[in-house]
Amino acid sequence: MVSFPTISIHQQFAQLGIDADPATLEQKQPKATYEMKRVQPRLQMESPRGDMQIDQSRAWDALCRGGHLGTMNKIYSEARNIALQGIAKIVERGNSLGNIAAGGNPIVENAKQLFTERTEYNIAGLATSDNVDIHYTAQRPQIEVIGGSIEVNARVNKPELNVIRGKLDIYMLQYPKVEITPPQLDLRL
Repeated sequence: MVSFPTISIHQQFAQLGIDADPATLEQKQPKATYEMKRVQPRLQMESPRGDMQIDQSRAWDALCRGGHLGTMNKIYSEARNIALQGIAKIVERGNSLGNIAAGGNPIVENAKQLFTERTEYNIAGLATSDNVDIHYTAQRPQIEVIGGSIEVNARVNKPELNVIRGKLDIYMLQYPKVEITPPQLDLRL
């Protein structure tokens, strides 16, 4: 039997080495910043004084202590009445002197009356319990309300991201190759 020479072919495949570390992601989310400020409401109140007017001129008039001009006006207006009373007394005295039939001594009586009579001016005003006038005007209070408020300041903080790269190393563990071995020929024939 004759043997045929055979070619021997050996193949070696390539082998890759992969060294991979995964990437990591660190994430932090800070809380939102929240500030609140409260402005208090205010109340402003002002109460002006009331106005009081007291008129006691009639009371002073009743005490004969009124003003100079008012007293002189009263004396002037009372003078006519006193003059008329004086005329009436003169007429009365004249009538008593003329009445001789009445008897007595009319001259002596008239002389006595002249020394004892006094004429008085009535310049005092009317005295009553209501001589002082009081008038009070109240003032309204001024009230102003200034409303308060709440100021809110909210701020979202951005997330903090930190990425740590992973590594990827690819390398050849074994290179590919093909080995072809020829048959051994016996050249001796």
